[in-house]
Amino acid sequence: MRIRIAAVFLKRFLGLWLLGFLLMSLPVFWNRAYAQGADADKAVTIQWGVKIPLRDGVKLNATLYRPQEGKEPLPAIFTLTPYIADTYHERGIYFARNGYVFLGIDVRGRGNSEGAFEPFANEGRDGHDVVEWLAKQPWCSGKVTMWGGSYAGFDQWTVLKEFPPHLATIVPAAAAHPGTDFPFNNNVYAPYDIQWITYTSGVTPNTKLFGEASYWLDKFSQMYSKHIPFKELDVLVGNPSPVFQKWLSHPTPDAYYDAMVPTEQDYKRISVPILTITGHYDGDQPGAMTYYRRHLLYGSKEAIDNHYLIIGPWDHAGTRTPNRDVGGLHFGEASLVDLNKLHKEWYDWTMKSGKKPEFLKSRVAYYVVGPGAENWKYADNLEAISNGKILLYLHSNWPANDVFSSGTLAPEKPAKEKPDKYTYDPLDTRPAEVERAAGENSLTDQRAALNLFGNGLVYHSAPFGEPTEISGNLKLVCWMSMDVPDTDFQVAVSEIMPDGTSISLTQDLIRSRYRDSLRDEKLAKPGEINRYEFKSFMWFSRRVSKGSRLRLVLSSPNSMALEKNYNSGGIVAEESGKDSRTAHITVYHDPEHPSFLEIPVVK
Repeated sequence: MRIRIAAVFLKRFLGLWLLGFLLMSLPVFWNRAYAQGADADKAVTIQWGVKIPLRDGVKLNATLYRPQEGKEPLPAIFTLTPYIADTYHERGIYFARNGYVFLGIDVRGRGNSEGAFEPFANEGRDGHDVVEWLAKQPWCSGKVTMWGGSYAGFDQWTVLKEFPPHLATIVPAAAAHPGTDFPFNNNVYAPYDIQWITYTSGVTPNTKLFGEASYWLDKFSQMYSKHIPFKELDVLVGNPSPVFQKWLSHPTPDAYYDAMVPTEQDYKRISVPILTITGHYDGDQPGAMTYYRRHLLYGSKEAIDNHYLIIGPWDHAGTRTPNRDVGGLHFGEASLVDLNKLHKEWYDWTMKSGKKPEFLKSRVAYYVVGPGAENWKYADNLEAISNGKILLYLHSNWPANDVFSSGTLAPEKPAKEKPDKYTYDPLDTRPAEVERAAGENSLTDQRAALNLFGNGLVYHSAPFGEPTEISGNLKLVCWMSMDVPDTDFQVAVSEIMPDGTSISLTQDLIRSRYRDSLRDEKLAKPGEINRYEFKSFMWFSRRVSKGSRLRLVLSSPNSMALEKNYNSGGIVAEESGKDSRTAHITVYHDPEHPSFLEIPVVK
């Protein structure tokens, strides 16, 4: 229950787009009720305290699950987790009852494993050694695979890049990608980082402390309202953390994060079949899709042909345990895919010469939500899904600072038009009151759009003349200038239905200094007009209703749930209220600066 409380808190203050990579697949809540199935009466043998030696002498602790009947060696599945092996008990029972050996294994430094835990740093090499040790055991057929999502999804990719000979396949769900969606999103950190670090500090889970939502809200609120530097947050919450400080010392996707994930050459070598799973509202979707797209970019044709992708209407937890209700939306019955069964069928196909899972009718399966839709569709690749684009240009009669006096999104290119302006004052704490009032229905809540306090611009499209499927990643090109050297920008796009209901579709975030490259900063010059390309929107698929409009809100984030940019141009994590500079933002839409939104549609 406490984990659920924490999840609700995060949905309120972080939004679903950020929630996923932060929660890091907390399995205590999400892993329940999966021991059932057609073979629920089959007996299982469990061995606790299995010690797995690593190359440096450290031993990892595992809980081993095996079918009680049958003596023949079987393929082995394992999960490598910082959340303690016991939290995967139901999965172990399920797979052991369905013809597999399963091991829940504590990562080094957690649970009953030896060594010191540094998140994301050691799992690749350690996982390689686990695979090869398992392959030699008399109860293993020599074929080994992995199970899990989020942190355990990352594990699968980082182990794969070490190329253990007996790793037969991987099925990464909601896989976090260091340097992409962890520990920051587009180089913007979140206070939740220290909450997660606290949960995984020591050797056993600090579940009650993690779930004390009022405590974390109080501390995040203190940092926000008192304008304390983000770098001091670990001390403020009572857990001075070398890990937290090390992450802050690497504010861009540099060699530290690169060492944790496959390189271009690694992708070229990959040959095992892969099933990638993510969701429209999975906060680790950017990570999962980065692995997927890089493999398709660099991999061999044979390997690409054996890489399948599923994108469901799920949040982060739903990529393992689907739920029809997410953030105030209710999805169709078809969205409830039995992912345990699908994993078993995939393992049967790739390790036991079974049939390909019937669900995988093509290499990409995606779910379309919305009235008149709610069904699975298929394509050979992501690019084949949308066969058209709509360009909507930003226009206004100025100003466009309010939902009720907004600018427009229209297909006509802009003529000579007056630019729009908004103001972001980092010392303005009124947005915190809006955040506190937010409910669980994060995908239908309009409070943020209705309470911009002058910090933002709003644009609406004309009503759609017919139902239209939008499937893919949006792109926004926006020409802007400002009078400060740096600030952050966020964009939210929603469907506004004929009855006024708002449905959040997708979001994106840019720190100005990284507008051209996430690895190299370039501060802005006062008054200089720069091109910003928002190209990391979350992928989604929705059938927009006839009569609905699109709403685009562009603002600068001023939230308890994000590292605050005080606009000084210094090291953001070290900035405080004394460094604050009010940003005056100008958005251009004229023939020389045609700001536009690009929308992929299925005709």
